[in-house]
Amino acid sequence: MKLGKASLNSLPQEVLVPRYDRSALTPGIVHIGLGNFHRAHQAWYLHRLMQQGEAHDWAIIGAGVRAGDSVMRDKLLAQDCLTTLIELDPDGSAAEVTGAMIDFLPVEPDNATLIATMADPAIRIVSLTVTEGGYYHSAAKGGFDADHPDIRHDASHPGTPRTAFGAIVAALAQRRAAGTGPFTVQSCDNLQGNGDILRQTVVSLARLTDPDLADWIDGQASFPNSMVDCIVPATGANEIALSASLGIDDAAPVTHEAYRQWVIEDNFCAGRPDWDKVGATFSGDVHAYETMKIRILNGGHQVVAAAGDLLSIPTVSGCMEHDAIAGLLAKVERSEILPYVAPVPEFTPDAYLDMILKRFANPRIVDTTRRVAFDGSSRQPGFIVPSIKAALAAEGPVEGLALVSALWARYCQGTREDGTEIAPNDPQWDSLTERAEAAREIPGLWLEQPQIYGALAENARFRSAFAAQLQAIHRDGTEAAIRAYLAS
Repeated sequence: MKLGKASLNSLPQEVLVPRYDRSALTPGIVHIGLGNFHRAHQAWYLHRLMQQGEAHDWAIIGAGVRAGDSVMRDKLLAQDCLTTLIELDPDGSAAEVTGAMIDFLPVEPDNATLIATMADPAIRIVSLTVTEGGYYHSAAKGGFDADHPDIRHDASHPGTPRTAFGAIVAALAQRRAAGTGPFTVQSCDNLQGNGDILRQTVVSLARLTDPDLADWIDGQASFPNSMVDCIVPATGANEIALSASLGIDDAAPVTHEAYRQWVIEDNFCAGRPDWDKVGATFSGDVHAYETMKIRILNGGHQVVAAAGDLLSIPTVSGCMEHDAIAGLLAKVERSEILPYVAPVPEFTPDAYLDMILKRFANPRIVDTTRRVAFDGSSRQPGFIVPSIKAALAAEGPVEGLALVSALWARYCQGTREDGTEIAPNDPQWDSLTERAEAAREIPGLWLEQPQIYGALAENARFRSAFAAQLQAIHRDGTEAAIRAYLAS
């Protein structure tokens, strides 16, 4: 059955469908970067709230700022912006069609329609999932990267910006001029202090052209921090076939695990849906949740991803079946990551790790090592480097984290242990490959990337540990280096 509003009542009985009148929904949220994670996470929470008869004036309008976003737009508009979510658990499956999204804006080089839509007073939240590396944030430059060509373009052409942040600034300028007040700008990406980083990007960009507007945004708009969690693989032929096996012809279905968590700072300048009624948590200590999730789960993904792909293991669950990689994950987590993570009300670090190990091992979630390893130049400094710094500060062991960094360096050479090629898997792939080749002879050169490692290249203990691990990988191979660490 082709998915669409006309077919909702004809779908298989076991598939949950919207019980609310979608024609009566009105928009309250614009979401930029409408990929699988958003549809399985934030949009699902809103859909579940709508199922309870609430938040019908908070429907989502999708948006994108990259030319490639038009592909998703075409797919979703053709099925009335409905999405099939398929929950994959070792004990069974469940399917649900969600309908909280009601439109998807045209993707335009000047973002004119996006700006006009965000300037509408009905829009009270603008949310984003633009990946960890999409915030024009550089640790080496102290935060906001004002020298990036995209930022220079938006500063020179504030009325026709090319970035999501330029469009947000332009829309807020219109709202300020009209006296309609700001909207909340909400990051839903895996960044420590994601709201703070988003504020810095938006305010700093505005300050390049209009300091008064920048002050108004900084003082009147809100940028809540949040922690998001749900493992959501990419969609391919297998996922489309799975949807078809359930009787649904969906061009863009989403598979996900049977777990979600969303912890949000309650800081919304123009109101918000009551997401807590459907399982989200509003907390004044988002940072503790962020630290636990980013270091243990996201950091754990980085522990296994490069090692797995180097050994031609295609999935995360496959890595958990490999005794050496599973052992690497458990040892690095328990000896070099967990000691520096504080508990949260729901979990101790040990209990959280036990849950993560089970989630990673779920064979029904076909999450690829390549996807998890993508954009290591953003994920390593976001998910691994903080644990290295914490361990060094506490004078704890760092050999395992040094091995994880060395495995990524070896990965960036672009070949697996069996000699097959690793296709480019990072926005900085060419420069990383060049640096990785040079590090074969002089390992310390790999750490001399301040945008990734900060000042770690100057730390003699970590530099020595990293050099020893990279040399072991080149001398003995990936698996032997891992087993040597496990035996140490």
